[in-house]
Amino acid sequence: MYIIKLNAIDSTNTYLRGLVSVAIPKDYTVVVAEMQTNGRGQMGANWQTQSGKNLTASVFKQLLFCDVSDQFYISMAVSLAIYNALKSFKIPRLSIKWPNDILSANTKICGILIENVIKNNKFQGSILGFGLNVNQKTFDNLPKASSMCLVTGVVYNKDEILSEILKQLEKYFDLLESKQHSQIKSEYESLLFRKDKPSTFQSSKHGNFSGIIKSVTETGLLNVWTEDEIIKTFDLKEISLLY
Repeated sequence: MYIIKLNAIDSTNTYLRGLVSVAIPKDYTVVVAEMQTNGRGQMGANWQTQSGKNLTASVFKQLLFCDVSDQFYISMAVSLAIYNALKSFKIPRLSIKWPNDILSANTKICGILIENVIKNNKFQGSILGFGLNVNQKTFDNLPKASSMCLVTGVVYNKDEILSEILKQLEKYFDLLESKQHSQIKSEYESLLFRKDKPSTFQSSKHGNFSGIIKSVTETGLLNVWTEDEIIKTFDLKEISLLY
């Protein structure tokens, strides 16, 4: 394991992607930044972070054993690794909000951004980026954001958290390499935020509607039991959960 620690960088994912463009890095090459000036989330969202308070990192994982069709299993494995790392620090009421936000109760404490490296339709590896709110106590105009410290009152050592996340990543990628797809998917679905609970969704095509999250497809689409008593399948651009 090779860890690169930086004081400030625009984005740890961008830094790692630059390394990948030159040569494939060593397995589990890690880039950690005290300050990220242009952190990115899902669908181009920015990630707000105070210098030195949070864990902003990216990990390069070689994935020659994966098929291109396994992309969502990578996302599920990373979500489960971070979920279980946080569980070991006794963060309460954890869940995974589809596709890969980590929540404590109704507040988001971790976002994940995965960028896959595919050449000639074959997996080379994946850049696993995550922003974990650790000791930050204020979030401007982000009522649904929180941190480990805010939900427990404990000040955490970021190196200890990173070590635990890396340990869990190794565990789940070992499962993925041994083709334990059903175990990964089953565990992921069991931890989904608001699974089997009546919820309200916002759709770009249908406006607001009620439904119940039931499962995900192998490619990461969300299966929702709708008011007309049929299962409808949505991708990330089509639907958002209101909570």
